[in-house]
Amino acid sequence: MNFLAHTYLSGNDDDLKIGNFLGDFVKGRLNKLHNSPYSQGIIKGMALHREIDFFTDSHPIVRQSIDRLQPKYRKFSGIVVDMFYDNVFAKNFTDYSEVNLSEFSQQFYDLLILRKDEIPEPMDRMVNSMIKRNWFTSYATYEGIEWSLKGISQRLSFKSGIENATEDLKNDYELYEIEFKEFFPELIEHCQKFINANA
Repeated sequence: MNFLAHTYLSGNDDDLKIGNFLGDFVKGRLNKLHNSPYSQGIIKGMALHREIDFFTDSHPIVRQSIDRLQPKYRKFSGIVVDMFYDNVFAKNFTDYSEVNLSEFSQQFYDLLILRKDEIPEPMDRMVNSMIKRNWFTSYATYEGIEWSLKGISQRLSFKSGIENATEDLKNDYELYEIEFKEFFPELIEHCQKFINANA
């Protein structure tokens, strides 16, 4: 899953949202962070991020989506599926949320601005881009997904071809939508259990 889903799966807890947002950028064992500047709530959000990634990567429905793309994008197929799922999620956001995508997005951007001192400085450029280009709502469009995949492809060490993957989403959108809608409720339930167990 990508940023939009990770944020949504944090519920209404701002610390969880910040920690989940930082999840890809903080490496190593989380139990070594207890003397760090991060609060326990933020560390819990990082743990939630890893739990989401583990559950997603090991789920047979997600594997089915990845396998469809494997011949073309090989080891980068998982990255592509993350973006495809965010497109489906963004398009169907009100099926899962009482607030619309635009309002949800702005609330998160406001949180990033409010809590900017808790976000590592190397992430400033990305945060500014996220807010300026309104990443979350752009995920609902093919153009937004294409722009995101182009950005990711430019940061990869190897030529991946994922910048062209939006055509695959267009061609097989109904399949990815069916798979996402089967998988996502299970992920929501899993995350809620994880949050409750680590309260």
